[in-house]
Amino acid sequence: MSESAEQARTRRRWISLAEFVAVAGLLIGALTLWSNWSDRRADEASRAAEQAGAAREKARIELTASVEDDGKRLALKDERHDIADARVVFPTALLIGSQSPAGDPVIDAAWFEKQILRMTDGGPDDRTGRLPVLLTLRYWDDDVERSATGIYDVIWSTHGRRLFGRALKVEGLKLRQRGGDQAALDKAWARLKP
Repeated sequence: MSESAEQARTRRRWISLAEFVAVAGLLIGALTLWSNWSDRRADEASRAAEQAGAAREKARIELTASVEDDGKRLALKDERHDIADARVVFPTALLIGSQSPAGDPVIDAAWFEKQILRMTDGGPDDRTGRLPVLLTLRYWDDDVERSATGIYDVIWSTHGRRLFGRALKVEGLKLRQRGGDQAALDKAWARLKP
């Protein structure tokens, strides 16, 4: 049986339509595959960024200080890390050398008591203020030794005594900025000095 020219054209048209549907299906499949692949990459990148953020947060030191010995010193600690040692740098104008306490990390009021009392002499006996210090800490994050530097304000107060004039006590520690150097410390002291 032979087909007529009209039937052959119709058959070729259907073949072309079938080919079109096959190519469209192939394109849709390729787009779906590409979309799934890019979504997976975005999810992996997001998960990696989350893990990196969590690792940075875990490694960050959150220093706290507790007042000891009736305000004569501040004991430094971090709940998540073991502090190996601390170096305390004072503003240049106070002419105090840097201090690195042996043993537990502390800030001792005796290091700067004379300077603060001299600067506040002649005013009221009861005063409060802040002394910026540059703290450099070495600490352990699991098995990795890390270091952190920051400018912290040592909160102090002076009180009159019946004998022996006035006394200085340390009352707390507050983070001023993460990072920093001697110039930033001296600038902070210029704004805070009594």
